[in-house]
Amino acid sequence: MKNYIDGFVLPIPQKHLNEYKKVSERVAGIWKEHGALDYFEYVGEDLTLESTRSFPDAIDAKADEAILFGWVVFESREARDLANKRVAADPRMNDLIAPLIDPSKVIFDANRMVYGGFKSLVE
Repeated sequence: MKNYIDGFVLPIPQKHLNEYKKVSERVAGIWKEHGALDYFEYVGEDLTLESTRSFPDAIDAKADEAILFGWVVFESREARDLANKRVAADPRMNDLIAPLIDPSKVIFDANRMVYGGFKSLVE
């Protein structure tokens, strides 16, 4: 097994995508400071394939939401676990996340995010 990744899919209101991107760029730096080898987030563009369930369906996305697909690369699961503990304890994260979960304009809803840790199968 070469690497370990955390993968995630989440909806973000289109009108807040630029604000989310600015936060995400800073979050990526914090994750790398705490042990991530790399951090990626992509915005969905072509999200349907006949006879399959789509990401928007899986997370019950609304018509005005962008679908983000991302992953964070770590050396190992142990490195991931340590990095995630460090990130959770980093006070900068609270300051960055607070505007995204403000009840007056929820941009990020963790209850609608799909997440998992993955070990390598094919590289």
